[in-house]
Amino acid sequence: MKLIKAYTETFLTGNKVKLRKITQEDFQNYMNIEDVMESRLLMNDGIPFPPMLADHEKFISEISSEKDDFMFAVELLDQNVFIGTIAVYLVNWKNGTCYVGISLGSDYQGKGYGTDAMNVLLNFIFNYMNVNKVKLQVFGFNKKAIRSYEKCGFRLEGTLREELFRFGKYQDVCVMGILRGDWQE
Repeated sequence: MKLIKAYTETFLTGNKVKLRKITQEDFQNYMNIEDVMESRLLMNDGIPFPPMLADHEKFISEISSEKDDFMFAVELLDQNVFIGTIAVYLVNWKNGTCYVGISLGSDYQGKGYGTDAMNVLLNFIFNYMNVNKVKLQVFGFNKKAIRSYEKCGFRLEGTLREELFRFGKYQDVCVMGILRGDWQE
């Protein structure tokens, strides 16, 4: 019983943020974050066209605990303020791998919230999912994100040279990963 109590009191909780399910009440804040063009240019490799309301509604309506993708709201620990989302996706149960991604509102970037949220998510992945390797892709020009991922223990595994067309030229995409054994150290 002690183990269950500790689980329920600290599950998905970091030093600055906690992760929780996304609710309908989060929808407007979610849209506000996802509609910021500067953020979209850092996280989406598609043509940077502003999403439509129907795009947001479809995306949110497809979140389900019955799938192999898990998206959480990121909330400030002491203020219960929605500041973004973080997700596990493309889980490969056979090979024990998955991808992660995070999107925070611009007012909350560069303050350690993303690093804390990613550490909470890694704890969830390595302690509650049978996954051995977590991967992500980050645009080579997104130096802040790369530093944050390195703080969490991710290592550069390779560079996809000139993979992304952004700002009028081809840009590199960095592939990063962390193994269960690296994380446990």
